[in-house]
Amino acid sequence: MAQRHVSVGCFSTFSEAEAKSSEEWKTSTKLEALGSMEGELAHLLSTCKPETLNHNKTELSGFRNLFARFLRAKPTVDWSKIEPLPEGAIRPYKSLGHVVDKELIASQLRKLVVVKLNGGLGTSMGCKGPKSVISVRNDLTFLDLTMQQIQTLNKTYGVDVPLVLMNSFNTNEDTQKVLKKYANVKVSVHTFSQSQYPRINRETLLPIVKSLEADDNECWYPPGHGNFYEAFHNSGLLDKFLADGKEYCFLSNIDNMGATVDLSILNFVLNPSPDQTAPEFLMEVTDKTRADVKGGTLIQYEGRLMLLEIAQVPKDYVDEFKSISKFRIFNTNNLWAKLDAMRKIVVENKLEMEVIVNPKHLDRGLDVIQLETAAGAAIKSFSGAVGVNVPRSRFLPVKKTSDLLLLMSNLYDIDNGSLTLSHQRSFPTTPLVKLGSSFDKVKDYLGRFNGIPDLLELDHLTVSGDVWFGKDVSLKGTVIIIANHGDRIDIPPGSILENKIVSGNLRILEH
Repeated sequence: MAQRHVSVGCFSTFSEAEAKSSEEWKTSTKLEALGSMEGELAHLLSTCKPETLNHNKTELSGFRNLFARFLRAKPTVDWSKIEPLPEGAIRPYKSLGHVVDKELIASQLRKLVVVKLNGGLGTSMGCKGPKSVISVRNDLTFLDLTMQQIQTLNKTYGVDVPLVLMNSFNTNEDTQKVLKKYANVKVSVHTFSQSQYPRINRETLLPIVKSLEADDNECWYPPGHGNFYEAFHNSGLLDKFLADGKEYCFLSNIDNMGATVDLSILNFVLNPSPDQTAPEFLMEVTDKTRADVKGGTLIQYEGRLMLLEIAQVPKDYVDEFKSISKFRIFNTNNLWAKLDAMRKIVVENKLEMEVIVNPKHLDRGLDVIQLETAAGAAIKSFSGAVGVNVPRSRFLPVKKTSDLLLLMSNLYDIDNGSLTLSHQRSFPTTPLVKLGSSFDKVKDYLGRFNGIPDLLELDHLTVSGDVWFGKDVSLKGTVIIIANHGDRIDIPPGSILENKIVSGNLRILEH
């Protein structure tokens, strides 16, 4: 027995020593990686023109800090450390109250800046240029509708709420051209570009770009919307708005048509009740459905509110993360942040955001990684941060043509740029729509609909294969239309499909 005891003891000591040695080795290799990266960045700076030196220094310093965080970060959270959310961490929207005093609303709007994330391209939907110039409704684009919303707000309350667009190097030039058409619109528009960071060779962990003067966009990437805080500060706009007396910004994705300025939330952050302090940061969350299981959620972790994204979840717990019963809400990426707190956090380098590693395979055959951050992850850097559980109507993103179909249909009414669910729909949920790959690109999708169907009574639509829709079609309940390979289905004009499965071959020929 004694011998057995000794051997276990030796084994235990050996394992501890091995683990210690392994950690020391990892630490030394990370230090070497950081040293190599710093040497490479210094070389890159030596290749730029003198007039761009200060700008490039700022950019590469931000990238170096992000790379250092990547090296020391744990890729996943410790699942056992997740705590229940404290009481009051997420407030129901209805508890915020409603403001009716027009003068009070105007005085609060004068303290607000609206920021839209405008860095994305429309390539995933088969479109060239910024996603914000895709037509959503009545030939009006995301940008048109956003401008209408802000102009209406300004006219209604006699204020001048500025609109700020955060572009990326992919969208900046095209956006500047498009903005010229709004010369007569009563909205003060400001733009700035988020950072442009070098892609990293997956094997060497070094930038693939060799000179800052090389004209090669494939070597660069925009580092996610978490870059907003630093890029906004570096642009000078944060200081400008603070000097103008602005106090909060409302940040959202430009393709989320539900992200309008909400006066109840604005009043909540600017006019807290006597027993509360104003939150420096507010995240709008909404209830998960089965379509949102991958969305980031709020947790309490190491004593602070934290945004948990699926990439940070250990493999064994992914199913639990997707559970609607355990994690009932997700982040809409509608965020409200106090400007002076934001400035302090950026200046003191206290932004702590989890690093998202995004692997890419380039056309030139190279495997690279992009280091990114999410804007909502900054929640743990602000004090008194809260979540507000908002109605689903504040989350209407357009990521695919199936989302576009809903917004283009009679399901939504449009009023001065704002889209709201039609009062003619008898229940407040939106239908689940799945369109097959032949509808992926906007041009193909539009070509297959001779008119957008009536969707007022639709619950679920699945379309797959070579399917075409005539004019004045009405879809109700659950409708499944599947054209098998080699078949074509034409839905005749004026058809009413209610709880129907259509398959096979149905062709309407002109004669």
